[in-house]
Parts: sequence; structure tokens; C-alpha cells
Amino acid sequence: MNTQAQPSVLMRWYMASRPRSLTATYVPIGLGGVLAYQDGVFDFIAFVLALLGTLMLQISANLFNEYYDFRKGSDKKKTHGLGMIIARGLLTPQQVFIGGILTLIFGILIGLYFVWSAGLLVFWIGLGGVLAVILYTAGPYPLAYIGLGEITVFVFMGPAIVIGAYYVQAKTVSTEAIWGGIPIAFLVANILHANNLRDLEADKAEGKHTLATIFGRQFARHEYLVLTAGAFVSTFILWLLGIAPLLTVAVVILLPEAFQLIRTAYATVDAGELHQVLLRTARLHRWFGIVYVGAWLLAILINDLI
Repeated sequence: MNTQAQPSVLMRWYMASRPRSLTATYVPIGLGGVLAYQDGVFDFIAFVLALLGTLMLQISANLFNEYYDFRKGSDKKKTHGLGMIIARGLLTPQQVFIGGILTLIFGILIGLYFVWSAGLLVFWIGLGGVLAVILYTAGPYPLAYIGLGEITVFVFMGPAIVIGAYYVQAKTVSTEAIWGGIPIAFLVANILHANNLRDLEADKAEGKHTLATIFGRQFARHEYLVLTAGAFVSTFILWLLGIAPLLTVAVVILLPEAFQLIRTAYATVDAGELHQVLLRTARLHRWFGIVYVGAWLLAILINDLI
């Protein structure tokens, strides 16, 4: 008899939200807040609402991804994954789909408030975000199934969030807000890519077309290298251009972990080991964001004291 306790209802929904992936929201929203503080326009209420609205959109995307992957059968051959809540019988497909709709509506309502209070730029950023949520795994040509997943995540979970978070506070856009999110974008896209690298064989068997399945494993390994290196290189370039403060280059303390992840990505085809690469890539994104955003804030505070 199976005596293992089942998680509570609340814990099931928490698991379905894929909490480890939510740093993809926390980090760029945090940067948008820091940049607003730098320019003397920080608005705590707008900042919190931007964080909540973006979290709702990301959770909605995660729930729809869970639902449509199950419906399309793309998780049948997977042995590891952040979600698989439906496949494990923790929530029904209908529950997950309704959850995706409700969180999407919540995010849209916050977005509409910002359109009213801040301006039309929020509408266009929000519209792009909502379409990305819906079309990522839904529709006849879902973005995640035609090799556009990394590009979509790069744009909407990096620069777009930073620009939006800054704009709802400042009612304008700065050079730092436009370009500051690029290093973050590389690593958040790499979280998705690490997932696709792990699932390469399973996705190929189910006819899911990611960049990894389209171009093969060696290309996918090179892509992992480029996305990882891109975060560090772009930080250095932003400092050289005078966009980011020197202290942000402190992200180099994370290079040993980045090198180890690259070596593992090149060395193994085992799904279990690549699952650990995925988890550690998400952790790298989190710590990169903490160092990058924290260093930017520290530079501002030091400058204020001088």
C-alpha cells in the first residue's frame, strides 16, 4: 500500500506555478525598480503592482505550458521536468486550464490599470506579453513548437519587463532601461534552452520542433555556450559603454559555475544529468540577477554618499 502523503491543494498549485522559474520575473522587475530609484522616480505601489501583474502572466504561461504539453502528448516520454503536475495526477487538465485563464485575467487587469495610469507603451508591451503567454504553447503554430521559444523568452522576460517596470514608475523610458535587461535576457533564455537540451530526444520523438531538435545536439551545446557567455560579455560591454556601473562586472564571481555548466552540457546526453544542468542554470540566473541588480543598487548608493 502506498502510504506516501499527497501534497496539499495549496502545495499542488504552488508546484504547478513552477516557483523555481519565477526568478525570470523577480530579476528584471527588480532591475526596473533600481533604475527608477536611480532616476528619482521610484514608486513603491507601481513597483509592487508591476511585480504582481508580471508574476501572474508568467504563472499563466507556466500553467498553459503544462496544459498544452499534456494535451499534445509532448511529456509522455519525459522522465524529468519542472511541471508534469497533470501527468502525475496532482491536478486535472481542466483545473490547470482554468488556473491559466484566471491568472492571465488578473495580469491583464493590472496591465489595463497601468495603461490608464502610465500610458499606451504599457499597452503594447502588455499586448506582446499576453500574446506570448497564449501563443507559446497554444494555437496551430505554438512558438515553443516551432523553434521560437528562446527568442520569445529573451525579449519578453528580459528587456520588455525591465522597460515596462521602469515606465510605469517614470512614465518615460531611459537608455539604461532599454539596454540594462540584455544580460538577464541571455540567462533566462538559457533556462528554457537547458530544458530543451534535456528533452531533446523526447521532443524529437513527439515532433516538437525546438532549436535543439531542429539543428541537433552539437548546435544545442554551442547555443548553451553562447547564451551563458552572452550574459557576462554583455555586462562588460554595458559597463564599457557607460550604461551599467563598474560594480556590475562583479558577476564574474559566477564564472566558475558557468564554466562547469558549459562543460557538463557538452559532456553528457543523460537526461538526469541535464536536468541538473537545467536546475543549476535557473540558479545561475537567480544569483546573476542578485549580483547584477544588487551591484547596480550599491553603485547608486555609493554615488549618493560621495
